[in-house]
Amino acid sequence: MARVAVLGAGTMGHALALVFALGGHSVRLTDNSRETLARAQGLMETALATLAAAGEAPEGWTSAHLAQAVTRHEALADCVDGADLIVEAIVENPDAKRTLYAQLDAVAPAGAIIASNTSYLDIFPLMPAARQRTTLIAHWYTPPYLVDLVDIVGGPETDPAAIETVRAMVAAMGKQPIVMRKFVPGYIANRLQSAIGLEVQQLLDDGVATPEEIDAAIIHGIALRLPILGVLAKADFTGLPMMQHALRNRMYTPPPVRGRSESLDALVTAGRTGVMSGAGFYDWGGKDPAALFEERDRRLLALRKALREIGTMAGLERDA
Repeated sequence: MARVAVLGAGTMGHALALVFALGGHSVRLTDNSRETLARAQGLMETALATLAAAGEAPEGWTSAHLAQAVTRHEALADCVDGADLIVEAIVENPDAKRTLYAQLDAVAPAGAIIASNTSYLDIFPLMPAARQRTTLIAHWYTPPYLVDLVDIVGGPETDPAAIETVRAMVAAMGKQPIVMRKFVPGYIANRLQSAIGLEVQQLLDDGVATPEEIDAAIIHGIALRLPILGVLAKADFTGLPMMQHALRNRMYTPPPVRGRSESLDALVTAGRTGVMSGAGFYDWGGKDPAALFEERDRRLLALRKALREIGTMAGLERDA
């Protein structure tokens, strides 16, 4: 059991605290917002209840058990006192991270590993020199108690032993760590997702299809094969000459990174910002956002359990 400190109790932070607690670790959680820190307990309890209902939580876990496994602390020094692993999950703002890292340098244990959950930032230039050897990125996906992928990236001076410690810890919790050879913004999954997103926005802006039709094409076409084959194993089944022909005969130019989308801007301007506002690309019918998140989690859990039984044909899972 490791002593884990999670910095930031928002969307990712509270969920990561839950993941490490369920993994058998002692967790301390902090946030510079008292309101956010106070709300974290209820959010963790809701997620725990969803996991328990699906048989995905350890037996005997209750709200009281959770409150003991994850304690909340207003002071940064109290949160990181004695920590083996410090998980940074604050806002994606380089100035905010630089400030926090300087504060950490003053109060964190000398040997503590600092793992940032950053999605796109190169955090290594922001970290004080004395912490470089024990700093790395461990990037999780939302919601981390359901999505198993974790990107692990070391910096130029990161001790390989620190990387292996975090990789082994993540794997022991039943997650799927990928140790990347070098840092690239967005890692692997987010970069592929971004490429799909550019094409989706182009289709919408050009009036080619509706959001419902685009999602149907993804769900009933692309997505059916991805969980079993991935992209490159699928290419092996199709035959690599087919991939060569597709590249040679490409009849369109991929959408450029334009920095904006007319259809997206129109929705945001109209206040349709997503589930939390009741509508986005879809009208969610005035349903409680918490109920929608719970329903999403329930369906993802059912799919994850089914995929465990089915298995995959991609090398990453076959060789695990």
